[in-house]
Amino acid sequence: MVIGTGTVTLNTDHCRSLKEKRKITKSILARVKNTYNVSIAEVDLNDVHSRATIGFAFAGNDRRKINSKIDKMIEFIENLSLAEIIDAQVEILIL
Repeated sequence: MVIGTGTVTLNTDHCRSLKEKRKITKSILARVKNTYNVSIAEVDLNDVHSRATIGFAFAGNDRRKINSKIDKMIEFIENLSLAEIIDAQVEILIL
């Protein structure tokens, strides 16, 4: 079994409130979840309106396929242009 996990940190400086940040974050999460079969959630910086950290996990049996899905998902988030990606951490576990 192969598990691909990681976090994506987003810059949401343009948001003036936590409510506005949540709206953008929820939109990103919903679009990614509908496009890719991934477990995804906001995992850190919940009370900071200028940053958001999203955690994700993919599971499968082919390392190349999981790695490809992660790359495509990160590119998808970037192309949404709702928030700027400032950091992405990825880890592939082979069990």
